Amino acid sequence: MSENLDGLLVIDKPGGITSRAAVDRAQGWFPRGTRIGHTGTLDPLATGVLVLCIGMATRLTEYVQRMPKLYRAGILLGAVSATDDADGTITSTPDAVAPPRETIEQQLSAFVGKIAQVPPGYSAAKVKGRRAYQLARKGQEVSLEPRLVTIDRIEILNYAYPRLDILVRCGKGTYIRSLARDLGKQLGCGGYIASLRRLEIGAFTEKDALPLQAAAAEARQRLIPCLAALKDLTPITLSNEDANRLLHGQRIAAPTCPAESSGELTVLDVAGRLLAIAKIVDGLLIPTKVLATS
Repeated sequence: MSENLDGLLVIDKPGGITSRAAVDRAQGWFPRGTRIGHTGTLDPLATGVLVLCIGMATRLTEYVQRMPKLYRAGILLGAVSATDDADGTITSTPDAVAPPRETIEQQLSAFVGKIAQVPPGYSAAKVKGRRAYQLARKGQEVSLEPRLVTIDRIEILNYAYPRLDILVRCGKGTYIRSLARDLGKQLGCGGYIASLRRLEIGAFTEKDALPLQAAAAEARQRLIPCLAALKDLTPITLSNEDANRLLHGQRIAAPTCPAESSGELTVLDVAGRLLAIAKIVDGLLIPTKVLATS
């Protein structure tokens, strides 16, 4: 029997490398040709949780990407950076004054909730079809539009000027570098990210994370079933007959579902195997992604 290499793998990205480089290293744990993707870029400076999607799970990256994230960030006040982090050219702010903790708390509270945030100039955000960092590296001016993001919570862990350590829980698309930059502007002293670690993506935590030095056998054993990417969706179970019909493209009547399951559903067979993601339309079960073969 062939080894099932479909699933999710949580790794601990070290600092100094890109997320793409981390994926390339993880590729060595699996047979040549195995599809691997990741679910949320970490800057080279950043460390921590990176969820990899292996095999069939590469079709589920969007569901992991929209899970809430938790970061621990170290911000240096009193200066700005061309990249909004310690990897860029640093310029000290003339006559910067150390803000009191109470002022920092007040300013941070303004960033909690749904806010309009401009991505860093050195980022993967696109400008007229090109990555912003590609233009910035060529010395071209980068003008990015604000994006609506959600920050659920910001907690100060430690403050001893110029160092400020915070914990941030946020939603998809939030740039912690932008948060540091914008906080520095509001305080009038400048600020940039000195250190950044992602502690969680949804239920995937740093405790689950595998170091890149791990052996291939351990990495394969640590694969998490694809269904873990879909915990927010309501599951329904089909009989073997209906499951077979669904996988052959036939229409089937939708089973009774909870009233709140008006969006996407996960479709399982009686053995608990993930078959598809589907919606109910006019009383019929319509697959949006078929994830199993008959």
